[in-house]
Amino acid sequence: MLTRTDSMPTGKDEKAFFARIGARIAQVRKAQNITQAQLAALLGVSQQTITAYEVGRRRMPVSALPTLARHLGVAVEELMGEQAPPVKREPATKLQQQIERIQQLPRAQQRFVMQMLDTVLAQQSR
Repeated sequence: MLTRTDSMPTGKDEKAFFARIGARIAQVRKAQNITQAQLAALLGVSQQTITAYEVGRRRMPVSALPTLARHLGVAVEELMGEQAPPVKREPATKLQQQIERIQQLPRAQQRFVMQMLDTVLAQQSR
């Protein structure tokens, strides 16, 4: 049994921990151009609840982290500020490498690339 002197976080530490998680949720959500309302609908909560999580007014239930991470396409460890264990994968194809490079571009350049791809694909389907 843990006592208060063991490595249990204090109220202040817990508040800071959940504030950091909230900030990471907001960062990942914005990077993926997902609105708070969209994320709320995916999780079955109100937009106000998402706002409260992101600013640290409310604690995100730990049991909700796997579902949230899945919807955001990240590992739970990333939301918690930990390094996710490396995933062993096959060598990336040239297309996969290009997609990864595109993901590193600023949003405006990503949109430009997507518009070009949409144009080429539309021409192919005619």
